[in-house]
Amino acid sequence: MAQTSSASSLLRIDRPADGVRVADSTFIRLHLERKYGVDFDKNLSTIEKGFAWSVEKMLEDHLYWATVYWRWMVDSNFNKGPRNFFKPIPALIRPMIAASVRRGVRRTLYGHGLGRHSKVEIAILANRAIDALSSVLGDKPYLMGAQPCGADATAFAFVVGNLCSFFETPVRTHAEQKRNLVSYCDRLMREFYPNDTHVANLSNKKAA
Repeated sequence: MAQTSSASSLLRIDRPADGVRVADSTFIRLHLERKYGVDFDKNLSTIEKGFAWSVEKMLEDHLYWATVYWRWMVDSNFNKGPRNFFKPIPALIRPMIAASVRRGVRRTLYGHGLGRHSKVEIAILANRAIDALSSVLGDKPYLMGAQPCGADATAFAFVVGNLCSFFETPVRTHAEQKRNLVSYCDRLMREFYPNDTHVANLSNKKAA
């Protein structure tokens, strides 16, 4: 049976020849588990699976929007980051389109709730998520223990994204102080992306 999704998502599997169209990272994961008969959480107990899921949702439904805020609503970050998305648009209308999309992002942030707060308050909330993630990880090699699980894919993405030196944010500054998160990032980069030089040697940064 063809698996389809009408959701609008940048991350998707789109294979019309096979009748497969799956949007959203969670549904992509479920599709891969069903298709290939794998269970990314096979080493976790029922309670651990619930705990891992709650961490994923904290990152995807909370920290994600703080990351969006710092990249889209802060002029210096927007100008060197998201503004580049609009380069293919004709120069004459490019500023108008960029401004319109940016206003849409602002409305989305406000509708979510995070955008109703001040910049200082958003940093406080985001830093609490960083603190929570660091506490969950502790001194374990992976989020839930000795073996990676599905939540590590999400956690790793958010750790890398928030430690990215390209953007100046108070959340990055805070995350750099979490030695276990910095080490986690370095370790998983070496394990899964050994040839990627864009994010490397974060452990050499000063971490308290």
